[in-house]
Amino acid sequence: MASLQTWTKYFTAWIFCCCCCCLPLLLTSPLPPKGVGVAVAAHHACKLRKINFQQPYIRNRTYTLAKMARVSDQDTDNRLIGQQLYVNIKENNRCYMMKRVVEIIVKDVLLSEAKDQYPYTEEVAQFLASMTSELSRCKFSGHREHMEKNLEGMKSKMQQLGANGKNKAIGELDLLFDYVENACTDTPKKGGNKKKN
Repeated sequence: MASLQTWTKYFTAWIFCCCCCCLPLLLTSPLPPKGVGVAVAAHHACKLRKINFQQPYIRNRTYTLAKMARVSDQDTDNRLIGQQLYVNIKENNRCYMMKRVVEIIVKDVLLSEAKDQYPYTEEVAQFLASMTSELSRCKFSGHREHMEKNLEGMKSKMQQLGANGKNKAIGELDLLFDYVENACTDTPKKGGNKKKN
């Protein structure tokens, strides 16, 4: 009986301590600023795992496909994949921008007649499509007019070049691979800004 009374006293003291000490701390602690959780979630939605880009097989396939297409590209004055895509685009929106570029290249180039023209096209298209699928929750923050203008510029240039436009896009798949890796992984690789002759 004595132990029951002792236990009851300790339990009562513990409840009292929780009510007097812990509860006021919980009630007076500041809440995180509104939208912080959303911003963090959006940031993580725009990230890819570095290991996706470290698979030698798909990297070799992508670079080989680009090299084969460059052989027949006579236009050295124009560039589809480059820093011009980032004009007026904040760094936190670059991954979303590259996701959109990949979607265009896969749909309008790799899954069109190009798949019969070059080997590895379908494999590279599947890899890139899987990257955009992983980025499905990645959203653009802020005003989109600059992004749309830059994308329209890329598509317009590709159309102006006619058949060579698609060939040029395939010839720049190595750049696209590097730009996506740079924009969408936490530890960027320096290759995303490399220049090509």
